[in-house]
Amino acid sequence: MVQICARCILDSSIPGIRFDDEGICNYCKIHDEMEKKYPLNEMGQQKFNQLLAKIKAEGKGKRYDCIVGVSGGTDSTYCLYMAKKLGLRPLAVHFDNGWDTDIAVDNIKNAVTKLGVDLRTITCDWEEFKDIQIAFLKASVPDVEIPTDLAILSILYQAAADEGIRYVINGTTFRTEGRIPIGWTYMDGKYIKSVHKMFGKNKLRSFPNLTISDAFYYIFVKRIRQIFLLNYIDYRKEEAKKILEKEVGWKDYGGKHYESVYTRFVSSYLLPKKFHIDKRVVEYSALVRSNQMTRDEALRKMKEEPYPEDKKREDKEYVIKKLGLTKDEFEEIFAREPKTFLDYPTYYPLIKKLKVIINLAHKLNLSPKKFYDVDFIER
Repeated sequence: MVQICARCILDSSIPGIRFDDEGICNYCKIHDEMEKKYPLNEMGQQKFNQLLAKIKAEGKGKRYDCIVGVSGGTDSTYCLYMAKKLGLRPLAVHFDNGWDTDIAVDNIKNAVTKLGVDLRTITCDWEEFKDIQIAFLKASVPDVEIPTDLAILSILYQAAADEGIRYVINGTTFRTEGRIPIGWTYMDGKYIKSVHKMFGKNKLRSFPNLTISDAFYYIFVKRIRQIFLLNYIDYRKEEAKKILEKEVGWKDYGGKHYESVYTRFVSSYLLPKKFHIDKRVVEYSALVRSNQMTRDEALRKMKEEPYPEDKKREDKEYVIKKLGLTKDEFEEIFAREPKTFLDYPTYYPLIKKLKVIINLAHKLNLSPKKFYDVDFIER
């Protein structure tokens, strides 16, 4: 029998979930820990002001004092908007993986123009990146988006290192996004290499991968920090959209991370149909915990289709064509038995051994995330 959290809407099908005697899940406990770390009160505001002052002080005499990754989505665009409003001097950095929607491209252009921010767009060889994406589809894992996610992190670190900047502003926030279970999304540089070596055709030459040695260099040698700016403010996405529409001419693209055609296809078609994963449950649970959505409303919205079926078919046909696959090739790949990152060589065993050190680095504000117990799963 499926058990559902008494507070949010996560249930016992979620990898790594546990419930206490009151039926509250450990993801809710993580949320409460984060609320203590980023309180929306006078103490939290004071801490934020001190951080802003430090960023500005260290950026004196430099062209920029921080890096902001932009995708054309709500969160990243609002981060850029807030960075300027708070008196920071950001460099906007965008990773063009070939899947941007026209709306996303216009959103980025309008935002940097209206805000007077320099934009640096990084691209990689399309044939090479396409080969990586097909390899992950053939690997039959739900982590098909991690080549993009890791590349974005890599280029942001690289841009910060190039500019002599220690601060990368990240647009994710626990209050509206929650925490994706590691069994649904896991990423590391070794994982990308191993999957590509097994299923890819070409050599990796230009792809901005992020190995564990790269991460160590950026975090511990260059001492680059990720700043989760939206955690410090009472961020409400619907209000943010209205502000961005008025201030920078931003336009809505219709769904969470739907600024990318590939992400839209993965979220609305591939993950639900092949892996029975609907990431909306994580987002809605976060909004319930943050009192931005009622639990009943979240449960109701989960019954709604996230994207029209005809649009899903259009995206599927577009993705198949753009990747250079035939329909039969795609259907054969889609029909393969689902696997997880545990079926491939990764840094995961090493990360488990270094958990104490990694958590210490997080407490010292060096590492970008904390590896909670919920993150560690076995076969």
